[in-house]
Amino acid sequence: MKFCWVTIQVKDMEESLYFYQEIIGLRVNRRFRPDKNREIVFLEAGETHIELISDSRVSDISIGEDISLGFEVSSLDEINEVLQKNNIPIHSGPFQPNPSLKFIYVLDPNGLKIQFVENI
Repeated sequence: MKFCWVTIQVKDMEESLYFYQEIIGLRVNRRFRPDKNREIVFLEAGETHIELISDSRVSDISIGEDISLGFEVSSLDEINEVLQKNNIPIHSGPFQPNPSLKFIYVLDPNGLKIQFVENI
């Protein structure tokens, strides 16, 4: 069995695309409209695949507080600079549960926790 992707219902497709392309570094693989109300975009980078879905009939998106997506970065200092330039506040952290790992959390435009992890 192989993991395919994670699906995120989004409030604003363009705002979410900016976040996942410019902040996370994913690229668009496919973008289409299955009907007049929905737009679907698949993003990828290597083995990482994310599906974003916006639906004009859905006005309230509910994302659980106890789920997060983790992305490995080469440097928390570098990602902090990117976050500051884009006015994205750190939700929590930095945390360093052991000498070889530290991480922070931010929120994506939909309120999903995104973890940036640096292996030391």
